Amino acid sequence: MSRLIEMGQAAKDASVVLAKLKTTEKNKALIASAEALEKNMDKILEANKSDVESAIENGVKGAFIDRLTLNEDRIKGMADGLRDVAKLDDPIGEVLWMKTLANGLKIGQKRVPMGVIGIIFEARPNVTADAFGLCLKAGSATILRGGKEAFKSNTTIVNIFRDTLEGIGLPKDCVQMVEDTSRETANEMMRLNGLIDVLIPRGGAGLIQSVVQNSTVPVIETGTGNCHTYVDESADLDMAVKIVINAKTQRPGVCNACESLLVHENIADKFIPMVTKALREKQVEIRGDKAFVESVGAVPATEEDWGKEYSDLIISAKVVKDVDEAIEHIRKYGTKHSECIVTESYSNAQKFLDEVDAAAVYVNASTRFTDGGEFGFGAEIGISTQKLHARGPMGLKEIATTKYIIYGNGQTR
Repeated sequence: MSRLIEMGQAAKDASVVLAKLKTTEKNKALIASAEALEKNMDKILEANKSDVESAIENGVKGAFIDRLTLNEDRIKGMADGLRDVAKLDDPIGEVLWMKTLANGLKIGQKRVPMGVIGIIFEARPNVTADAFGLCLKAGSATILRGGKEAFKSNTTIVNIFRDTLEGIGLPKDCVQMVEDTSRETANEMMRLNGLIDVLIPRGGAGLIQSVVQNSTVPVIETGTGNCHTYVDESADLDMAVKIVINAKTQRPGVCNACESLLVHENIADKFIPMVTKALREKQVEIRGDKAFVESVGAVPATEEDWGKEYSDLIISAKVVKDVDEAIEHIRKYGTKHSECIVTESYSNAQKFLDEVDAAAVYVNASTRFTDGGEFGFGAEIGISTQKLHARGPMGLKEIATTKYIIYGNGQTR
């Protein structure tokens, strides 16, 4: 028997206990885990420092290092995220509807735990805490397989959670970390049908597509983010600059950062110098079309640039003739994640909202808000860009499932 099969069976056993816990018991475990994170902050930072130094030695740099790095504020944020999840309404046991049929049967639909949730992710140690907290509150055990770059950080955090659970009388196997970060182990995890109920990949396009294409376990596809900001001809240009700068530079390595800028031709002469000045002050490289190249000396964009998620201080930029061309460009190159229009036109705003196919569509606001915490979910397990089951930031309800409950008094068919 392989180690992963043993872990899957242990998770199944733990999930039976979790499914029967009262909300107060789950909240107690979450709060205790948050306190344990803060109490063991030095231990986590020491492990993370080792991971970061090793990654840098191996040539890793830029946004990847930012995603990998923890500090006191980020660990405090992880702990606060667990406390926020504890404050949320428990979806488990909620009866969504109930009706009486003509034959007297009472039939309804009830929200229940998924069971065991597997998560394959890259170098984001905060995912470890978010996944643990949401899965526990939703009554499911979780098996985590993080990237090799964050191995020490992830292992330290998971061991803190396991010790905390065991200390309050709950199965420590409610959360487990896969110790082997090889591709072979990831592939085996993708085939643990009957032990893992759903698999969620979080990371770059390569990881996500590998899981989607190779997994026999059902997958919720989280998406890469080639997110656009379209500045319409009626836009408040100062507001537009502010939104673009926030969406691109506030944290460029995340999936809801703006990667592509579209500008209406009627305001291009005025807006391009404004936004270019602001972007260059933030050290952003602009890869533009002919208008941007001739106006501000942007790097000429290639066809590949229009569809690229840079996860870095780089942005593609193009002038379009109207909102319809902007929507068509997004339809061709977007990844159905988050898209924004900056406009004072009600009709163009509604057209953009109605016709852009994405998990989150914004009017006059930064795409950086596509986040479970910002949406009031406490945390998120990922941002789904697919259309079945869940779409957008996935919170507690999205990682639960349902079953029908039927009350009778002797009916037969």
